[in-house]
Amino acid sequence: MEVHHHPQLIHKPKPWKEYILEYVMIFLAVTTGFFAESLREHISDKEKEKNYIVSLIADLKADIKNADATISESKTLALLLDSMFTVLNDPSQIKKQGDLIYYAGRLGPRIGIYVNNQRTFDQLNTGGFRLIQDIETSNRIIDYYALFPHLRLLENGGLKEFEHYQSIASNILDPVAFHKQETATGTIVRGNDNPALLTYDPKLLKQLELYIVYMNGSRRSIIPDLENIKKSSNELIQFLQNKYHLESGE
Repeated sequence: MEVHHHPQLIHKPKPWKEYILEYVMIFLAVTTGFFAESLREHISDKEKEKNYIVSLIADLKADIKNADATISESKTLALLLDSMFTVLNDPSQIKKQGDLIYYAGRLGPRIGIYVNNQRTFDQLNTGGFRLIQDIETSNRIIDYYALFPHLRLLENGGLKEFEHYQSIASNILDPVAFHKQETATGTIVRGNDNPALLTYDPKLLKQLELYIVYMNGSRRSIIPDLENIKKSSNELIQFLQNKYHLESGE
């Protein structure tokens, strides 16, 4: 029986140039893929960076609006307490101006705590700052939010003074008169029945006047901080809009 043997395939070695070409092709494919992925990540990071900046600008605009409201309220309440101080310091008027005393004594001492929006800043602090490549941009953002600790210090001082005021006022102002000022919706309205004080003791009245002066001093010292925050916020908005080529409406 005849046996047929399959002929063995003979592999000829490739020319060395083909090996080099294959290596070059593989290298180019890997390198191109790497750069394509890097470019994709870069574009994604730039888009995220811009989104952070747009969000930050919205926060800054809200800060300006809140600062305006707090400044306006602070000035109004300071004038109200000034009127209360004037009446308490005038023996000929104190028993005639009960409505003013109770109205000012209820609203005037209220502390307007400034609320700033640092939602985006908190996100930047938890990893977002790595996306901001420009060091000046990072520094300007950080410098802006560094303005707030001093403001909080002044506000805390005002709150402590308010606590002392409340302690003294509880011996002078009748809670029944305060209750009559309240409407069904919770707003405070000035009465017209000239309610009497619990006491007209000159010593207690002077203590109350003292804390009126303290509270108004603290309140008025906060206003320049708020004005500076407004100014810095506007400057930062302008810088970011120019830096990132954003329209004023963005």
